[in-house]
Amino acid sequence: MSISLVNLKTEPPIRGFLHVPPQPSRNAIVLTHGAGADCQSKLLVEMSDALAVSGFTVLRFDLPFRLARPHGPPSPGSAIRDRDGLRHVVAVMRDKTNGRLLMGGHSYGGRQASMLASEEPQLMDGLFLLSYLLHPPRKPNELRTGQSG
Repeated sequence: MSISLVNLKTEPPIRGFLHVPPQPSRNAIVLTHGAGADCQSKLLVEMSDALAVSGFTVLRFDLPFRLARPHGPPSPGSAIRDRDGLRHVVAVMRDKTNGRLLMGGHSYGGRQASMLASEEPQLMDGLFLLSYLLHPPRKPNELRTGQSG
């Protein structure tokens, strides 16, 4: 497996790491972090490594709020820009694969991925969520895909 730094000066910018498997399956996953971390969190690194060993090309990346703010949670109102960042990363990865493309993340990153999926279901082929509940506690009939941050 090879891992390379990705630092694209696009709008919004993309900063992260591309994990290329030794035997690619043509399938790819974009993964992002939770509110208190960045793309170098232990969970994302280990998950990306495991997925790459399984044949997935993985781009783990920092959301726009993390590029603007190195520490702390996202600012109120940054969720729309973070979803724009996810949308942009998915478009970049579509050019790199002709297989299935999954999108997801840990906690806040998974929340933004699920919200984007509810807005634009054709954007990706599936979600990959880590430590993100699709329903609020004790409310199994209510989805957490609303437009709040």
